[in-house]
This record gives sequence, structure tokens and C-alpha cells, in this order.
Amino acid sequence: MNTESQPVVLIADPLPAETVAGLGPGFDVRHCVGADREELLAAVPAADALIIRSATRVDREVLAAAPRLRIVARAGVGLDNVDVAAAAEAGVAVANAPESNITSVAELTVGLIIAALRRIPAADASVRAGAWQRSAFTGSELAGKTAGILGFGRIGRLVARRLAAFDMRIECHDPYVTAEAAAEHGARSVPLDELMRGADVLTVHLPRTPETVGIVGEAELRLAKPTLLLVNTARGGIVDETALAAALKEQRIGGAALDVFGIEPPLGSPLVGLDNVLTTPHIGAGTREAQLRAGQDAVRAVRDALLG
Repeated sequence: MNTESQPVVLIADPLPAETVAGLGPGFDVRHCVGADREELLAAVPAADALIIRSATRVDREVLAAAPRLRIVARAGVGLDNVDVAAAAEAGVAVANAPESNITSVAELTVGLIIAALRRIPAADASVRAGAWQRSAFTGSELAGKTAGILGFGRIGRLVARRLAAFDMRIECHDPYVTAEAAAEHGARSVPLDELMRGADVLTVHLPRTPETVGIVGEAELRLAKPTLLLVNTARGGIVDETALAAALKEQRIGGAALDVFGIEPPLGSPLVGLDNVLTTPHIGAGTREAQLRAGQDAVRAVRDALLG
């Protein structure tokens, strides 16, 4: 088939095969390793559309090398790795998949909470090591406790619904959500300091922006209960990791469950390896269903942009 007149869709990060097939006929689909800068810059000049996930960085250099480019579609939620302003200046549309992983992240959040409060990873490791120490792994129930949700958007609301099913009280803090809107989702809207004082579990669901970086820091952690479990499945940097490590080491809070870090992988992080910290490698969106939805949304955006 002659592909010279077909729009070139460059896929720079792996996508499920059935997602790529969703492009349908009429496109010249090419692949490159977007994390390899030289390979990306060599491939992108021919591209009319670029589909990425988190490993590929699209900045001014990439955009300048892509005179034909009409759209960058990220098969995921955040756009941290895309210079959106530079794309706008270049007349390149940018699309993402804002709802593709919200269920997966919400479910991981609840899973981390239960795993941490019931000490499941430590108990599993103990049995695998040949021990049988039932009394060594006394945990805590969710029922009757207060869940503090920092950020009450799509994911925060899904988490609230799930934790309410465990008979938890739900409080939230989000300056862009009214008290009435929070109440419609079963939550009581409170100031941040009140959220920190009252929460038995604090779970973070904010985007990383200049105003949210370090929003949970030394001062906020000193307000917390000594039994607080802090969970972050949003973005690294929203919680001050130095302050969090100090609070955990000094046992001023009970524990943390973290899927994200300011620097990933968190080599040398003071948080990794602490007995009262449960860690996962940024797997919030790591389900087959979420990856399919994200890819489908990206492909749909590309088809819309190139086919009008």
C-alpha cells in the first residue's frame, strides 16, 4: 500500500495492540522509543500526530523538529511531560485522557489503605520467612474512623464513595469545591488545618501545581494525630518528603503509603525502607482497563484532529 499521502501517526511509548488497531485504515503508523532522545528527534519530523505516555518528553526542541505535527496525544491523565504553552505557540493541539485511570487510582488508594492499616505486606513477608506471629500484626479497622481527602475532584470523589462503604466519616479540603458540592458526595468540606487535625487517614488527590507543591509540610504534619496514615497516589512533591520522613521517624504520625515520589525512582529517598512506610512504583494507572481507556482516548483524539 502506498503510504506517502497518508498522515503519519508516530507512537513513542508502548500501547496495547488493540488500541493501535483502533486508528483504523488510512494512517501510516510508525513507532519509536520516545525515551531515547536521538531516536525521537529523528522520527518526529515526519509525524502529523504523536502519541505518548509518560516516558516521552515533548518540549520546544521536539516541537521545533516537527513541522508537520498537528497533535500530541498523551495516553494518560497528566501533562507534566508536555510543554503545553510551547505547543500552543506552535499551533499543535494537546490532548490527554483525563478520566481513563480514575477508577484504577481510586481502587489502588483503598487497597493501600487497607494493606497499611492491616499490615498485610509485613504479615505476608513473615509467613514467607517461616514465622507464624499472629499477635505481631495487630491492625486497625476503617469503620468509625475519619478519612480526610485532600483534593475532591474525580478521583477524590471516587475514593470518598468507596471509603464511605467502609463506614468511614468523610471530610475533604479543596478550594475549588463548594461545601454544597462536597455534601452532595457525602463529604464535609473543612479548612486544611481542620482536615489535618481530624483525619485518621489522609489521602492526597491534587494535581501538582506551583500552589500545591509542599502543601502538606512540617506545619501541617504537626497538626496530625499520632496514628495518622498518610496516602499519596497523586503526584510526588505535593507532600514535603523531608518533613514526612522526619514525622515518620519520630513517630509523630503512624505511617504512610506512597505510590509517587518527588524523584522517581526514589533512589536515596529517606522514606524508602522505613518500617512504617508502604511503597509502590507509581502503579496507580497500572491496570489493563485503564491502559486500554487511555489509549482509546488518545487514538480518538488523533483521529478527530487528523480527519477533522
